[in-house]
Amino acid sequence: MQSMEEIYQQHARTVYKFILSMTHDEDLSEELTQETFYQAIRSIDRFDNSCSVSTWLCAIAKNQLAAYRRKHPVHTDIQDYTQAAGSAEDDIIASSDRVELMKKLHGCPEPYREIIYMRVFGDLSFREIGEIMGKTENWARVNFYRGKERLRKEITDNEK
Repeated sequence: MQSMEEIYQQHARTVYKFILSMTHDEDLSEELTQETFYQAIRSIDRFDNSCSVSTWLCAIAKNQLAAYRRKHPVHTDIQDYTQAAGSAEDDIIASSDRVELMKKLHGCPEPYREIIYMRVFGDLSFREIGEIMGKTENWARVNFYRGKERLRKEITDNEK
């Protein structure tokens, strides 16, 4: 097993982006990333290699975020969401009311919703998304495309 310093160097960015994709808050994401690695150090003896290190760390991060949200209500601004969107997704955002778009995205089934959040708002690569989800890069690409097409269809159906 690698040292915790090496693990941090390799996976801190992925964990940060994973949390950022769910919080849309850079400061909170940084704080929860640090807390994730603190908890990883405390529980390293329970890591059993049944999954990749990044998957294990993202699971810890998700638990840390859940604990944080239990203690602090989440307040977000739709403007922040849409400003982080990449050019591939601009056509969806430009063609729809932002609140309606977020409602439709929130109603998307898994894994589409989580993949779109990670890709658009977390700026994660398909490789990173696949690794987090325990799947392949191609799986992440295909499901992102399917989710995006599903949103596009819902938006165009509502405009008719």
